[in-house]
Amino acid sequence: MCITARRIEISREEILLDTGGGLKKAAYFFLADSAEQPFIVHNVDVISTVDLERMVQSHAESQALATLAVQDREASRYLLFDQQLQLCERRAGRDSKAEVVGSPEKVQELAFSGIHVISPRFLGMLIEEGVFSIISAYLRLAGEGEKIVGFRADEYYWRDLGKPENVRQAARDLEQKILVQ
Repeated sequence: MCITARRIEISREEILLDTGGGLKKAAYFFLADSAEQPFIVHNVDVISTVDLERMVQSHAESQALATLAVQDREASRYLLFDQQLQLCERRAGRDSKAEVVGSPEKVQELAFSGIHVISPRFLGMLIEEGVFSIISAYLRLAGEGEKIVGFRADEYYWRDLGKPENVRQAARDLEQKILVQ
């Protein structure tokens, strides 16, 4: 399997629409050529070595609406998955109350990496308007019985580059070849 980009387009946002609103505004791009092919969304402020080919393959095998790269690491927010790695809750911090969309007996608390594989049919299911988080749409759809799954990415390097100290750490990691696997 080979992942290639055929063209680049920019979807300008006069008002920042957050991850869900921005994707909804750019939906035309993902539906233009082939409405059947899943696509990858990768947050711009994240660096990782996640195996995208393996993730796309996992998405295809699970026939999920969306597949989210997740890790067992410290984070300010967590997504909770059942034993089949299906999304069932969100929690802000380890001690916060969960926003439940299912009734699993045992859940795994995992940090979302900002990397997703999305089936184009997801775009037609977005009823949210304006500024909204894609996670809110995922939780709503999971609550409606749609298959939103996790892809365990614990073995891969990942760093959020949203703060200067994180950029410096990523540069040190690259120098030490921690990033190169």
